Amino acid sequence: MTSKQIAIYPGTFDPITLGHLDVIKRSSLIFGKLIIAVAANPSKTPLFSVEERKGMIKEELFYHGLKNVEVKLFDGLLVEFVKKEGAVIIVRGLRAVTDFEYEFQMSFINRTLDPSVETIFLPATEGVHFISSSFVKEITRLKGDTKNLVPQRVQEKLIAKFSHANK
Repeated sequence: MTSKQIAIYPGTFDPITLGHLDVIKRSSLIFGKLIIAVAANPSKTPLFSVEERKGMIKEELFYHGLKNVEVKLFDGLLVEFVKKEGAVIIVRGLRAVTDFEYEFQMSFINRTLDPSVETIFLPATEGVHFISSSFVKEITRLKGDTKNLVPQRVQEKLIAKFSHANK
């Protein structure tokens, strides 16, 4: 059941988690093309640069053989990026009820800015619904094991980033 439509999955992805990958894999089966839009969000203080985040995502897409998914950086209004890419669908993953409240509001804001843009919500699957990038960074900072939260390649980059910060 693949649509020919282009969908955008936006986020900070600092870093990409198994929860993000779950949404990416499932979305790639629904849409003809999925663009992972990595936000250069200046209101957040990311651990990884936008280029590092883009690189980690590309590495995971290659590893998982996701050929109809690409990664692009964006800054500014999401609806403008969506329009520029020829898409009309925004994909948002939901982990909990608290996510829904925020995402629901954002979908109406985006629809107000551009009525042709629709938002599709994908609830996280059972095994990954509790994962957040913030928790992953904090666990790594405290030298905890994140092997069930992020891909191994990402875990290695997290450990390296925190070991450099502690020197």
